[in-house]
Amino acid sequence: MSTIDTRVARRTLRTATGREATRWVVAHCREAPWLSTATVLTTVAGAALQVLPVLLLGKVVDGVVEGESRSVLVTIGVLVAAAALLGGAATAASTYLIGRLGAELLARLREGAVRAVLGMPSARIEQVGRGDVLSRAGDDVAVISKGIRTAIPTVFSAGVLVTIATAAMFGLDWRLGLAGAGALPAYALALRWYLPRSAPLYRKQRAAQADRAQALISGLDGIDTVRAYRLEGVFREKVTEESRRVRDLGIEVFRFFGRFVGRENRAEFIGLVLIIVVGYALIEAGAASLGEVSAAPLLFHRLFTPLGLIMFTFDEAQKSGASLTRLVGVLGEAADERLVGDPAVGSTGPAPLPVTVEGLTFVYPGSEEPVLRDIDLTIPAGGSLALVGATGAGKTTLAALIAGIGTPQSGSVRVGTTDLAGLDGAGARAMVSILTQETYVFSGPLADDLRLAAPQATDAELLDALRTVGAHAWVEELPEGLNTPVGEGGERLDVTKVAQIALARLVLGRAPVVVLDESTAEAGSEGAAELERAVLAACAGRTTLFVAHRLTQAMAADRIAVLDAGRIVEQGTHDELVALGGRYARLWQAWREGS
Repeated sequence: MSTIDTRVARRTLRTATGREATRWVVAHCREAPWLSTATVLTTVAGAALQVLPVLLLGKVVDGVVEGESRSVLVTIGVLVAAAALLGGAATAASTYLIGRLGAELLARLREGAVRAVLGMPSARIEQVGRGDVLSRAGDDVAVISKGIRTAIPTVFSAGVLVTIATAAMFGLDWRLGLAGAGALPAYALALRWYLPRSAPLYRKQRAAQADRAQALISGLDGIDTVRAYRLEGVFREKVTEESRRVRDLGIEVFRFFGRFVGRENRAEFIGLVLIIVVGYALIEAGAASLGEVSAAPLLFHRLFTPLGLIMFTFDEAQKSGASLTRLVGVLGEAADERLVGDPAVGSTGPAPLPVTVEGLTFVYPGSEEPVLRDIDLTIPAGGSLALVGATGAGKTTLAALIAGIGTPQSGSVRVGTTDLAGLDGAGARAMVSILTQETYVFSGPLADDLRLAAPQATDAELLDALRTVGAHAWVEELPEGLNTPVGEGGERLDVTKVAQIALARLVLGRAPVVVLDESTAEAGSEGAAELERAVLAACAGRTTLFVAHRLTQAMAADRIAVLDAGRIVEQGTHDELVALGGRYARLWQAWREGS
């Protein structure tokens, strides 16, 4: 939603279980068998070559004690050096391959999540709030990306090294192996204490960050209305409250991890003491050579170092795991069978139709208080209506319902003679196009970006749409015209140009009814004036509903409806409402003073 209503309880997108996330990773690793196999083999080889020099050093000690010739010792030294070099190369290759495999998995996960979100019914997106969606597509992807570069390669490589080093200790002497393994229960107890508590804590932290993002987005979306009604303090307090919750959870996570580190240090101490004591006893009893006993603490160090790395990076790994479950959870969301840009949607360009809202009442799930009450509205075919009112009055909710996003508990929304409640998401999009402040440019040629609304459109039709919204001049100046790459890695476009692209898509979509919710709010005053002219051109000949935060846009509409606390309290033209001296007149006065 573009406004904050503290009375509404939002639900969030699904979060997968750890088992579901693991199954997803395993399934996609099987789709890249050569890369997955090479990753495992280089990791095992690197770990084995790191352990080999320690075993050879034990041979050097025994060789010195037994008076072996210098040539034997030199040979062992050469083998140690060769093993160290090869081990470093194998470890580097392993790190690279793990990163590459992880990057491919992340790309597939991100693409799948984007497809799932694009395929969701619009009502579901509105229900959960953009903060949750954006935090998963943004923050969670960033967390996993960081984990792929750091924590995940470390944990995987260290885990393999722990296994091989432990096996090597048992190879020296089973009693030395048991002594080193004596630390493992302490490590296991530390992880057993840490894991059940950390995953929910990290998920709670990620959810708090999503709520903070929602608060920020909502406040910024309606900034003009917030200023006009002097509500800065209310929104500042909301953002401060959510930020404070994120900060407190961050402190809690830090303290929790500190306690975990203490348990990890205790396990290290136990293992080292056991190896020294058992090694001394074996030498005294003549049951082990000095070389074997000398190699054991070094092997334990090889065990100790990766275990410590696992412990210290588990914090980041847990964050990555929490983000992974959130992204995999998105894949499990029910998707609409037809996505935006379906060739059958909005391609016929029918004549404008009237919009009739009768007795509409809407309550969000989990809330007892209706956000809209007994709304009656009529927009004649080809006419325009502007919705104005304070933030939280229900403007965006009403706009969404008129666009077919969600179903009212009572009352109806009809386009022509068709009740939108009887249509699926694709059917509603064929009747009504909605344009909000959140306009995006996808990476790729500009023509492909425009054809999201009309896949069969010719280049001439694309240029006509751009000309309608006043964008043809700067498009013609692009290096490759319509084929110029835009978005990430392409031509940089300012907010005015991005909005013009969105309006051009609106023209190409050709739905008979158009809903515009804060569609020019991001541009500056000069850009907004230009976009308001583009909006009028794009909506010409269509039935149009504006959610107007710039009252200059409301003035341009045929009629204006004023919402307050979910009810329509005034309707009329701009001049009629100003003369009435009611809520709109006060809003107009505040707007003029603010401007």
